[in-house]
Amino acid sequence: MSETTASLRRKISGAGDLQAVVRSMKALAASSIGQYEQSVHALADYYRTVEMGLSICFRNSAPGAPMSERRGGTGEVSAAAVVFGSDQGLVGQFNEVVADFALKTLAALPGKTQVWAVGERVHARLSDAGLPPRGLFAVPNSVKAITPLIGQLLVASEQRLGPGAPSELHLFYNRPSSGAVYAPVGQRLLPLDETWLRRLAGLPWPPGNLPEVVGGGSATLRALISEYLFVSLFRACAESLASENASRLAAMQRAEKNIDELLEELNGNFHRLRQSGIDEELFDVISGFEALTAP
Repeated sequence: MSETTASLRRKISGAGDLQAVVRSMKALAASSIGQYEQSVHALADYYRTVEMGLSICFRNSAPGAPMSERRGGTGEVSAAAVVFGSDQGLVGQFNEVVADFALKTLAALPGKTQVWAVGERVHARLSDAGLPPRGLFAVPNSVKAITPLIGQLLVASEQRLGPGAPSELHLFYNRPSSGAVYAPVGQRLLPLDETWLRRLAGLPWPPGNLPEVVGGGSATLRALISEYLFVSLFRACAESLASENASRLAAMQRAEKNIDELLEELNGNFHRLRQSGIDEELFDVISGFEALTAP
């Protein structure tokens, strides 16, 4: 079907509107990356403080039940996992990468696994792969919305990982590396890693004089572990959101490039068609003039 100048004008107008939307999404993604990266950097000092507190608790005491290796038997639910993805599309292979990594890692664990998904897209991916998540949580749309989500995840994990529960708790998310590049990572939160605990117990205390644990060692330890879980979940969510927006930014940059090429092609076709129409009209005028002036 041959193009007309009117149809080309409509296509050029539509491509221009789409280009404006893509540029807006590109600017939003670029601005969002910064706030999530800053939140991760802001957690570093607090995480260090929690580690120092844990080092004092573990310095003169052996790891207790919360840190021991406990696995369920065959057929039991032996692990729980939180997988961070996205609610929205236009993020390339973001959800597929983290979901496939989580599935591969969890398949190596004994017993059954219960999964909580953060994001509708990764929830659908896990369900299609034969591991339907037990719960679905909405992806935060700002740094302030991360804290309520972490509260919901902690409540869900406490209900699942109660006293004496033979379970592990794993995190899976995409971590930004450079630019729009990200990589899926996994972290086991519970039980606490024995090597990590020994490293904490050996950390030097800055002033040189060790502090005294007030209020009972077990209560303090539980409080510090709760803060450790909060910081770990918060950092994982923030890094996942930074990776998501980096992936969306890259997708919008590719879309913008494709739209620019399409507009260039459409404008070229429009000008050629318009010039062709003008030439035809001129030929008609010249032919008519020659016909009238012929002897």
